[in-house]
Amino acid sequence: MLSGSGHRPSALYRGIFASLVDTANPSHWVVKLFIILPSADNTVHNHNEGRLLLCAVPGDWGTLLSGCLGKHKSTDGSFGRDGVKRARPPHLIFIMVDDQGYGDIGYHGSDIHTPVLDKLAAEGVKLENYYVQPICSPSRSQLMTGRYQIHTGLQHSIIRSRQPLCLPADVPTLPERLVEAGYATHMVGKWHLGFCRPSCLPTGRGFQSFLGTLTGSGDHFTYRSCDGAEACGFDLHEGDKPAWKMAGNYSTLLYVDRVKQILRSHDPLKPLFLYLSFQSPHTPLQVPDHFLHYYDSQGNRLRRHYAAMLSCLDEGVGKVVQELKTSGLYQNSVLIYSSDNGGQPLSGGSNWPLKGGKGTYWEGGIRAVGFVHSPLLKKKGVVSRALIHVSDWFPTLLGLAGAPQSNHSLDGHDVWETISKGWPSPRTEILFNIDPVSRKPGEPYDKALVLNGFGIWDTAVRAAIRAGDWKLLTGNVGDGDWIPPHALSGGPERWQKLEKRRNEVGKSVWLFNVTSDPYERSDLAEVHPEVVKHLLTRLAEYNLTAVMPRNPPDDPMADPELHGGVWSPWLGLEGQEGENGEEDGRIEKMMKIKHCKLCKLKALFRKVTSRLERKTLFS
Repeated sequence: MLSGSGHRPSALYRGIFASLVDTANPSHWVVKLFIILPSADNTVHNHNEGRLLLCAVPGDWGTLLSGCLGKHKSTDGSFGRDGVKRARPPHLIFIMVDDQGYGDIGYHGSDIHTPVLDKLAAEGVKLENYYVQPICSPSRSQLMTGRYQIHTGLQHSIIRSRQPLCLPADVPTLPERLVEAGYATHMVGKWHLGFCRPSCLPTGRGFQSFLGTLTGSGDHFTYRSCDGAEACGFDLHEGDKPAWKMAGNYSTLLYVDRVKQILRSHDPLKPLFLYLSFQSPHTPLQVPDHFLHYYDSQGNRLRRHYAAMLSCLDEGVGKVVQELKTSGLYQNSVLIYSSDNGGQPLSGGSNWPLKGGKGTYWEGGIRAVGFVHSPLLKKKGVVSRALIHVSDWFPTLLGLAGAPQSNHSLDGHDVWETISKGWPSPRTEILFNIDPVSRKPGEPYDKALVLNGFGIWDTAVRAAIRAGDWKLLTGNVGDGDWIPPHALSGGPERWQKLEKRRNEVGKSVWLFNVTSDPYERSDLAEVHPEVVKHLLTRLAEYNLTAVMPRNPPDDPMADPELHGGVWSPWLGLEGQEGENGEEDGRIEKMMKIKHCKLCKLKALFRKVTSRLERKTLFS
């Protein structure tokens, strides 16, 4: 018979090593399971401890082992990370906020009050080396696919409302994979990943229910969204239908109310994936009046409205967590909170003390507010400085769900052990992007490639990469200012030139040690040419795996005026048979538009009205 003294296991149970400890109750035994890693001669060189199982199965080892495993069968038939079956996969709650700056949360010393978020983060794991992308669609696409932009064709900018573009149909999304794993999937809030075809909608990409907006931004009360000055329409949808009756409700409050409804009606025995994607605090800066009174002493109007929006959001998250507890879902849940990019100082946001902001590859544009809160965390109340990227959530959440996965096509890493137990991050490098469409115009190739790029890389191409402590940027990486949180109070003349670093003529490479210099004040490109060469080589190697950028021009057929005043799919609709039929329909509609004088007058009126509205940031 086996004992706990290290003897070799029998042939029948060679894969399991067990030790018995008698408990206070002689009819029960504690069985410690170990995974055996035998060598070729069957001697044991290493073992990993499994979780404790309580059994009441006296008798021989065969009866004991089969009895223990039989009494602890998983309801979903999946194994946990420790090799032992567990009860149920956790409920996954992912909260993404829009344009929250690094300096716009209480625990970073902000003037904005976020007591709920501060408490959740303090009781969980604060992610202080966490990166996203500098603008909306890229961060969201990498969350949904686990792949860098260069591998989905979305390298350039956001997905515009009139662009015939969305997530690639052949790339599985996170909710699609979670549905396969037995999850219920619900989305509430901003999509911004394309909607030109019905198959591009959230309900076409794995979400079983959806309430929210499809475009990048819109009025928080009326849900009127404009793409430029010419095309404006209603953008609030329930499933694939416009939700006209819900207009007038403030977006943050509406979304929180819908989430509470989902949680109340959800069966706790079925695993849940809930994606809550706030548009707040993205412009337009709007909020119910009573939240403004929290900041009556704030003299800057932009900052006051922006702060009030975040306080409203903070209270909303508190209501979501309380509903998780009331509904009996909290104890088996994992809540992840993340901003989608850096804050926009021109709209009240602050990334202080980081450099730059939204739309740039400086730290202020891509280092994000993020934390994980869960009763399932092994270590709580800690700060993690492990390198983590938004693309890592895809494999991490699939791992928590017990979903089988193949990592060969993913750029993300499973970082749950890093977050939960404090283990080293499996990630050592982040490719932020390579955007050949944004190549600096007129930049001579001989200088950008041969001189600045050492013949390795065309440094006029907009690109950014981090490896270990080092971060390299090339091309037009965006404006790099340091803007203190209260510098806006005196008006633009007070802050626009604050610490302004005008780019040197012809300069196209920057190198920083962002561990020792997180504020990016010391460019070390000339001091460490060997590091520059290494990272340029890595960019060239990544570029060999890139797909062609997909950046089609805007399609006039997307105009909401042609679709009942609503932003909605305009390609692949019912009645359009094949490409020829679809094209014939487009030509017919285009002819009607061309000869419709009333349409032209309406378009002109919309343009004038929109321009007048855009002069005023507040409603």
